[in-house]
Amino acid sequence: MQFEVWAPQADRVTLHCGGGTRALTRDPERAGWWTGEAEAEDGTRYGFALDDSAVLPDPRSRRQPDGPDGLSAVVDHGRHAWRARWAGRGLPGAVLYELHVGTYTAEGTLDAAAARLEHLVELGITHVELMPLCPFPGRHGWGYEGVSLWAVHEPYGGPEALKRFVDRAHELGLGVVLDVVHNHLGPSGNHLPAYGPYFTDTHHTPWGAAVNLDAPGSDEVRAFLVGSGLAWLRDYRIDGLRLDAVHALCDTRACHFLEELSAAVDGLAGELDRPLFLIAESDLNDPRIITSRAEHGLGLDAQWNDDFHHALHTALTGESQGYYADFAEAPFAALAKTLTGGYFHDGTYSSFRGRHHGRPLDRARTAGHRLLGYGQTHDQVGNRARGDRLSARLSPGLLACAATLTLTSPFTPMLFMGEEWAAGTPWQFFTDHTDPVLAEAVRRGRRREFAAHGWAEEDVPDPQDPATRDRSVLDWSEPAREPHARVLAWYRRLIALRHEQPDLTDPDLVDTRVAYDAQARWLAFRRGDVRVAVNLAKEPAAIPLGSRPALVLAAWDPVGPPGDAGLLRLPGESCVILTQP
Repeated sequence: MQFEVWAPQADRVTLHCGGGTRALTRDPERAGWWTGEAEAEDGTRYGFALDDSAVLPDPRSRRQPDGPDGLSAVVDHGRHAWRARWAGRGLPGAVLYELHVGTYTAEGTLDAAAARLEHLVELGITHVELMPLCPFPGRHGWGYEGVSLWAVHEPYGGPEALKRFVDRAHELGLGVVLDVVHNHLGPSGNHLPAYGPYFTDTHHTPWGAAVNLDAPGSDEVRAFLVGSGLAWLRDYRIDGLRLDAVHALCDTRACHFLEELSAAVDGLAGELDRPLFLIAESDLNDPRIITSRAEHGLGLDAQWNDDFHHALHTALTGESQGYYADFAEAPFAALAKTLTGGYFHDGTYSSFRGRHHGRPLDRARTAGHRLLGYGQTHDQVGNRARGDRLSARLSPGLLACAATLTLTSPFTPMLFMGEEWAAGTPWQFFTDHTDPVLAEAVRRGRRREFAAHGWAEEDVPDPQDPATRDRSVLDWSEPAREPHARVLAWYRRLIALRHEQPDLTDPDLVDTRVAYDAQARWLAFRRGDVRVAVNLAKEPAAIPLGSRPALVLAAWDPVGPPGDAGLLRLPGESCVILTQP
């Protein structure tokens, strides 16, 4: 078997494989690369020693059976017998479901999660979005401090379990999206700096030195990251990637890394003859991210739209701290602006940032499905001090209104696991760092962060306490009980309507029209022949919908069509979807 590694700063590289050693030789055609052959098969352990130092795992390791600090293991992807015949499933018309493997079930494995996928099919989901799967120290964590960017966390089941999960999802007609982190690696188990200039002090990020995308040696670093992304799509038959915090990808080169990755993914899609897509998490509000490369954009297919979330959250809860401040000044106006224009900050002043932010989105040229809309995500729940969901402080009626605005919006809707039944479990920040010094630093840092916002230290869960993870596991007995069962039925009805009504998946942002009364706390909007109305007040509302006859498609509480005066009488904390053909 051929082994190779990029180690441009080494004078000697030794392969340790299957109990033996072999000196690698320089590749005459690729600067910095070392190659050699050794007998190996699926499961064979191996690693590299640079200049006779300690044996390290392969930067491109496909498996880390003993964790990030252990030896790598050979993975023969050709051994897996795929069952599903899968032509792919693109993003237009999708309904996504964000899922954390470690807390979706008590077992916290990919196989256990796969056994619960039929629930998503019954819900009407089209794609499951897995939070990061790369190995990290310990058993439990969010996954955003992963290392070994080509491997699967062993406690989740490793590479074969991911293939079984994807196969089962595809058998059920579900696409699979994987959250990948290219902007940093975890603080523990990261051996890349020993191999070469994977990081640079030219730029700095919230996690320290930036990944090297534009300094000397960056050609190989970019190829490393692009290769990792393509491997998930090719070797595991993943349908799309969600790219974490692309605003932290510091790159001054003329061809941005995201453009390079986009071109490579499109090339692989043509080679595999199935749709593949990229979704960015970005707070830049820069339309160029989702503009095609032919139009001088970066060519990504979609991006998360936090502006919609913030507007919706402030309208529902009245919260105004931190980045919610800009939206809380006039939450209904902010919600109307995002529903029709995508971005709230489109060149406007952001008090949270202390500067103007964003640029306008061209509604006539940007399809609505290129923005993801959501009422809750792992970030917006888990980064609260107690990890409390909206269900912890909103009535079922207001939760139904939030679901209605999300699932009938012009955006690609995404749910956070358990949201669909108003889960009573929190989703808290938890870690399992094996380094006691790092564990204590994370514990103190978390408590210090929220103490600055007025929280008592004892009220902030200890991320290292196993009970914090256990509290965050979904309770699968809840969907059969009230009020959870009623909320779940409403989500199912909304998603069914989205699939049934072409107007609800129409990509034309220009066609959305919004009216609201901030004092009375109601908002209504039109998408084609479909009318949506929500009343966030406790008191009933009279909402003018015009004189055209209307048919109620779905209602949280019993409600009739508008009367002769065109007024819709909507109960408090309730919502309705109508059609006016």
